Formats: sequence, structure tokens, C-alpha cells
Amino acid sequence: MLTMKIIDLRSDTVTKPTPSMLEAMFQAEVGDDVYGEDPTVNALESKIAHIFGKEAAIFCPSGTMTNQIAIRILTQPQEEVICDRMAHIYNYESGGIAANSHISVRLIHSPHGKFTPQDVLDNINPDDIHFPPSSLLALENTVNKGGGCYYNISEIQSITQVGREKGLKTHLDGARIFNALVATGESPSSHGECFDTISVCFSKGLGAPVGSALLGTRELIKKAKRVRKVFGGGMRQAGYLAAAALYAIDNHISRLSEDHQRAKILETEVSKLSYISDVIPAYTNILIFNLKNNINPIDFSAWLKSKGVLANAFGKQSIRMVTHLDFTDDMLENVIQILKQF
Repeated sequence: MLTMKIIDLRSDTVTKPTPSMLEAMFQAEVGDDVYGEDPTVNALESKIAHIFGKEAAIFCPSGTMTNQIAIRILTQPQEEVICDRMAHIYNYESGGIAANSHISVRLIHSPHGKFTPQDVLDNINPDDIHFPPSSLLALENTVNKGGGCYYNISEIQSITQVGREKGLKTHLDGARIFNALVATGESPSSHGECFDTISVCFSKGLGAPVGSALLGTRELIKKAKRVRKVFGGGMRQAGYLAAAALYAIDNHISRLSEDHQRAKILETEVSKLSYISDVIPAYTNILIFNLKNNINPIDFSAWLKSKGVLANAFGKQSIRMVTHLDFTDDMLENVIQILKQF
């Protein structure tokens, strides 16, 4: 009996470690990271901090944890974070902003999740006891719900400069920051200069099985270690996971352009289909398209699954497909032919 080959486009988190990555994990030298004695974790933290020009970093199980730690160490209860309505920290972290940091959220409504310096100015609260003090400005690069769109460094600099002039701390949710950097050709250190903290994920486009890092000053990362402990994020012989992340940094960044190219080809082909109402441009490795109103996106996803393709219904009428390390040219052609059958 033949087994259907599944093509999984739900996320770039679905990848499996490559044989070479697994070998690096098997060969890792490890220790107890809670005691700061895991040499591979220490090497990863030092390397990723250096890449972005930051003093220190802390390795965590997930990007949600690194984002939530950043918010916790940069704010005080009753304050407010400014972010876009599409932001991951607002939509997909289970209300952690309120639960973990006891602060509120001011949402900017901008096209594809990218806002401007004026948007920041328009959303800073006055110094009035009726309002929470605006204290933190958070950007996401690339923007997940915005079809993987990205800020370039000049946009980031203008936004964060305005925020800092108004006394705001700055955080970058860089879950897919390397996708943005490959697309723009800009340096990581130029981004590092603009933010107090940066979250970098290794388990999305870079293909590691687990892990993210939070970057900042030594003082902030010292605070982050205490918060990671209370969040239950302390790991012991985590060097096996850190080795995968180190391998990903050394080997999987430049190839992200292949994911971008395949997403762009998908965008071109999807745009030709009669049952699609509109398509958000595939800026990097994320394609979001909207079905016409007579088509239920959940039913459409189920139909795709019956054909061996996994994709997420992504809100009203929307479908999201994410290209990644395990998605090949042959798979791309298969998906295109399947989409034409509907």
C-alpha cells in the first residue's frame, strides 16, 4: 500500500534536523546550563550576541519565552507596550503581556503590520494618571501576519529614534530576522544598534529543532536569567540543542533566499487562480492569499490535506503557506498542480 507523501507548508517550524545538524548535536560538548557550565550554550550565546553587536545573550526554549522575558525586564506593571495589531506578541502569546508583565497594549493599525514614526508619536500616551505610561516600543521583523514583509534599516532607525527620544525602550521580535537580512542584504549589527533587546529564533527558517535567544546588555541579560528561571525555562544539558542552532547559523542563513524564491513562484501561480480574491505579496518566505467569499477556508484546508498538502487557515478567508528548508522544487511543482485542481 502506497503512503501519500505529505507536503507541509503550515510553518517553517516543521523542519527536521539535517544529517549534518544531527551529527553536530551528537558531537556537542555539554554541561549544566543552569550553572552556566554548558560550553556549547555559552558558545552559541556569545556568537549570536556578537553577530548583532550586543554584549550578551540568553538561550531559551522558544521565541515566545524570549519575547515575554524582554517585555518583563523592560517594563513595570501598569505601563504600556506599543506594537502593531498584527504583532506576534499580541496575537499568539496567550495573553502573556498581561499575565507575565501586568502591562497593557496600545495597538497600531498599519498596512501589513509595518508602522511609521508618526504612528508611534500618535500612540504615546500623555502624562496623565488616567492612562498607563507608554514605556516600550516593539517591532516585528519579518511580520508574520503581514506575509513576511520586512522593515529595512532606515525605516527601523527612524522609528526607534523617535521612540527613544520619547523615552521608550525598544524590543525587536526577530523570529525571522535572518529572512529580513537576507532580503535586504543589511548587517545584523546595524539592527542591533537600534534595540535594547532582540529575540532571534533558530527553529524557524534556520531549521534547528528548538530554541531562541534574547540579546541585550550584560545587565539586561542578567535580569533575563532570573525571569527565565521563574518562567521555567532553565535547561540543563542544553548544548545538544545549542549545537543545532550553531550549525544553523553557520550553514542555513544564505540558503533562505531559496525559500523566498519558491514563495514568490507560489505567489505568481496562486494569483492566476479563479477562486482567489487577492494575494499578499510574498516578501520573504510567507505567502498569504484570500479565498473568494463562497469558499470556506477550513474546508479548503481540509481539501488540500486530502491531496497531501498541509496549509493553515489564517483568519477570515485567508490561507497561509510558508516555505522552508524541507520544501523542494519538486514539492513546489506538486503544490502548484494541486492548487490548479480545485
